[in-house]
Amino acid sequence: MNSPSHWLARSIGSAVLTPFVLVVLVGATLWLAGQTSAIDAGSHPSAVTFLALAAVAAGCAALAWIRPQRAGLSPPHVMLSLGFGGMLLGLLYDYYNAGPARLDSLCTQSASLDFVESMQLHLEFLPGMHAGMLAGGLLAIPSLRLMRADCGRYLCSLFAQNLMCSSWMLIGMTVGALWLSRWQVAAGISTLPGMLGGMFVGMTWGMVVSVALYRGFFVVRNRVQIKKVA
Repeated sequence: MNSPSHWLARSIGSAVLTPFVLVVLVGATLWLAGQTSAIDAGSHPSAVTFLALAAVAAGCAALAWIRPQRAGLSPPHVMLSLGFGGMLLGLLYDYYNAGPARLDSLCTQSASLDFVESMQLHLEFLPGMHAGMLAGGLLAIPSLRLMRADCGRYLCSLFAQNLMCSSWMLIGMTVGALWLSRWQVAAGISTLPGMLGGMFVGMTWGMVVSVALYRGFFVVRNRVQIKKVA
């Protein structure tokens, strides 16, 4: 019989409810960013927000397909959810410390930079978002120990996998921001919500890539071992 904490951890959320909540949170964040942006809100087309939300939803669906879970949340969904939470808290810190005018300028600036330069710029002006995402990802480890009692036996492996996922999400945040920023500049607009939306999209798909590579490695390894035995 499962303990109450174990049952509760496995019962909260699902592969449908949690992505829906994440998409709603992203939508609310982008809407608020558009309302408080230093740039005229009229220059921010709703298509940018819808594109970001659709990409986040597609990433969550891809994650559920790659790493299905019969009940409760899969470990990648736990890490992604906590990463989103940390990222949102970090955004509040960055917004109140840097202000909307400085954050608005990041979109145009990063669009003309390469990947490394853009990441450095984001780390400089958005330290809270990146630190919050990494901290949220690390908090997934004790959460996973509640969901799966055997996780404690493989803590080193779990920590290494966590770092790999966090690295891919960090890379994805920059790639996503560059993607939407350059698309906006090419369209003659520049908005903070679009850049933030790109970061949420990149974080989601960074997790998808990480999980796909992790599971793909074991699939290939098992096939090689089967061939050797045969």
